[in-house]
Amino acid sequence: MNQVLGGSVPPNTDHAVSVSLPTWKSNIGYEEGEAWVVSKMQSGYPRFFVHLGIQKLAQEIVRRVGNPESEAATLFASLKTARICHSFMVSKIPEDQSQKIRIVNFIPSPNTEAGSTSVKSSLVCVIYPKDLASIAKQVWQHSGCGISSRRGEFCMRALQDGFLVEENSTTTIDLDTQRPCKGPRRYRGKGSVNGTSRGPSTPSSPDTPSATDGIEDGRDYAQFIEERFGRNLSTSYANKAKIAVRRRIAGVLTADVELPEALETATSEGRIAGVSEDDVYLFPTGMSSIFSSHQTLLSARGPLKSICFGFPYTDTLKILEKWGPGCLFYGHGSSEDLDDLEARLKNGERFLGLFTEAPGNPLLRTPDLVRIRSLADQYDFAVVADETISNFLNINVLPYADIAVSSLTKLFSGDSNVMGGSLIVNPHGQYYRRLKETLSHEYEDIFWAEDAVFMERNSRDFVTRIDKINSTSEEITAMLKDSPLVKEVYYPKYSPTRPLYDSLRTPNGGYGGLFSITFHSKEATIAFYDTIEVLKGPSLGTNFTLCSPYVVLAHYGELEWAKSYDIDPDLIRVSVGLEDVADLRSTFQQALDAAEKANK
Repeated sequence: MNQVLGGSVPPNTDHAVSVSLPTWKSNIGYEEGEAWVVSKMQSGYPRFFVHLGIQKLAQEIVRRVGNPESEAATLFASLKTARICHSFMVSKIPEDQSQKIRIVNFIPSPNTEAGSTSVKSSLVCVIYPKDLASIAKQVWQHSGCGISSRRGEFCMRALQDGFLVEENSTTTIDLDTQRPCKGPRRYRGKGSVNGTSRGPSTPSSPDTPSATDGIEDGRDYAQFIEERFGRNLSTSYANKAKIAVRRRIAGVLTADVELPEALETATSEGRIAGVSEDDVYLFPTGMSSIFSSHQTLLSARGPLKSICFGFPYTDTLKILEKWGPGCLFYGHGSSEDLDDLEARLKNGERFLGLFTEAPGNPLLRTPDLVRIRSLADQYDFAVVADETISNFLNINVLPYADIAVSSLTKLFSGDSNVMGGSLIVNPHGQYYRRLKETLSHEYEDIFWAEDAVFMERNSRDFVTRIDKINSTSEEITAMLKDSPLVKEVYYPKYSPTRPLYDSLRTPNGGYGGLFSITFHSKEATIAFYDTIEVLKGPSLGTNFTLCSPYVVLAHYGELEWAKSYDIDPDLIRVSVGLEDVADLRSTFQQALDAAEKANK
């Protein structure tokens, strides 16, 4: 089932969230930036690889309002998220260079406002010298606040058709370092004719088009929306879809039902007493939900250092280190680490919050949330638990967390064709009122309408899928543990922290669909990876089995650092899908046979 190098995963999917890296060598080539790999990339994990459609939109923006020879742009859905990028970039360069970074806002044309439609097509662009692109990329990757590929696709059409225009005034952008764009202004209306870009026009010329010029046949914005989305994806469903998604996350909706039933069958029994959809907040990515949790706590509690407990997904640690006063990192997540933390707390150190994953990625160890909760109550810090890996149908972290976050891109969606994230606030948490108040004036819903509709559709059979994935994963991991070729199987069921995991399990919960394996030799590792006939690329929680050399992809520039926390550089991570278990056993056996031959 291998996909060609650089092809989308899943195949033939315009908005796929993974990419095929089918050999061990291709993963190394990707990390090294080698042309034979990078030149073939048609897709990628969206926070690491900017979707080709978004790349084209950014280029078009710079062509219209900047200098394509020397400038680049990073695109956001709101002024607030663009300001985060702007502030971060300014903080990383000399003060006298800050004027080179500016924000340009694109809004619906004044005469073609959306009116009653729920689709908001504003586009906010941070424009900067090309040599600063690596700094902007950090914001895109770590914060997860960039625009989605579907939003980008929509905005490109709106821009070309004259419905999205540069804001004429910069008075709404209140930044000390902001200056008006001095690059050449392009048409504010129709941006192309028959797909060909039109040349520049002098703003003062009497021939310069107005904001509504070029709109064919008197077509209005509502008609444009209808044409863009079509009857099969009505934007009128977007808000209803978000309600259904929030209800599933709150646990008040667990039935596999379509949207109309989802809006009628929710119960008062959720994951914890008193929780409701009103305690759930949606974000464009899982990472943006973590970033927002940190930002919200900083606003609610002030500038205190955070704690990262356990070896985390790479960008979580980067957020805590790069925004705010810093981070105390406990990479092993052990009881000894908790002893050290408790000693610090007793000596008067105070913290904003403890961020942890349950279980962790990629060793699938579970933190002692009971003890962490006790320390948090005693010494006044928040607990933020990432439940992405096993998901909230298998375990319930909410009784021990002030905030639970999750990447909906993964198991919740399954189809690997849409990004999303969630944040849920514990109604019994010690900071509940403060967090709700802060979110009431700082949270902005920038989860794109199309993405919300796809997310709701994908998650309708969430419950059924999880049961099958749990069962298949237990069988495959047992098979691998019996193989003398395999050095270690990392899975909650076999982890030394299993008792901690079991204490969080729901009545019908299993051990999830993610596991990691290592082999006794590098030759066996490479042979297994190159041979196994499943899709291979970044991400997890897909409806199809997905494999990757996780440490190579996530920590290539810091392999020795990762190794110091017991993370084997040659670890392979597997996310189990919905395939027939007998077929999957055969697939794994063939790869094991290849590994055995490589050892001889």
